[in-house]
Amino acid sequence: MMIVKYNNYQRVKFMSSSNQLTGSIYDGYWGIAQYFSLKQLNDELAEENAKLRSELMREELSKIGNDAPQQDSLYQQNFFFLTAKVINNSVNRVHNYILLNKGSRHGIKPDMGVVSSNGVVGVVTNVSKNYCTVISLLNNRLKISAKIKRNNYFGSLTWNGDDYRKAELDEIPFHVDVAKGDTIVTSGYSAIFPEGLMLGTVSDYSLQGGSNFYKITVNLSVDFKNLVYVDVIQNKTRDEILKLESTDENDQ
Repeated sequence: MMIVKYNNYQRVKFMSSSNQLTGSIYDGYWGIAQYFSLKQLNDELAEENAKLRSELMREELSKIGNDAPQQDSLYQQNFFFLTAKVINNSVNRVHNYILLNKGSRHGIKPDMGVVSSNGVVGVVTNVSKNYCTVISLLNNRLKISAKIKRNNYFGSLTWNGDDYRKAELDEIPFHVDVAKGDTIVTSGYSAIFPEGLMLGTVSDYSLQGGSNFYKITVNLSVDFKNLVYVDVIQNKTRDEILKLESTDENDQ
């Protein structure tokens, strides 16, 4: 206060400095406010895009293996997609998991499939009220029933534990026609994933000595280092399928 009252020159100089400081503070405040506002807007746009992708995915699923429009409609109604945001993820471990911001209060249950716009991501394992954990495709404990789209021969897709961009397709007999670039999709032989979801493309294959099956390397379609939004698949017929499968297993 003393310096303000000393003389007019100092008063003007102080006021100028004070205004500059105040302006800088307000600029900083509004810059921060604008940052968070833009971040919220970007999140909302990204979530809306994810929902639109879910609709497109549902439309694509309805076309797989069905010719009659009525069958398409019934097949489509079996699957619902709930958009969730990835809030934790790992790719550099042997057993990788993903944490999502959706839980039981949103309808999430264990053993639900998780996908992105580019393909299969993993399977829900544990669920709390507001969150769930997903066993990633980058986890060698997870096996996905997969097939070569071109000829429908199926096997099991498992991560090799080395490269987050690659996995291995096993159990494809040596007499099957396999080619580099072949598209690998889900077989539909489970209550978790519908048929035809993208997994990747064949990058290499070979016959192991003394084996009747190929060793097939697959370039994964999902970039696990770039996951932001995913979709959790809800299958209305899941419990019915699992009940029948359980009955069949007990008879064996």
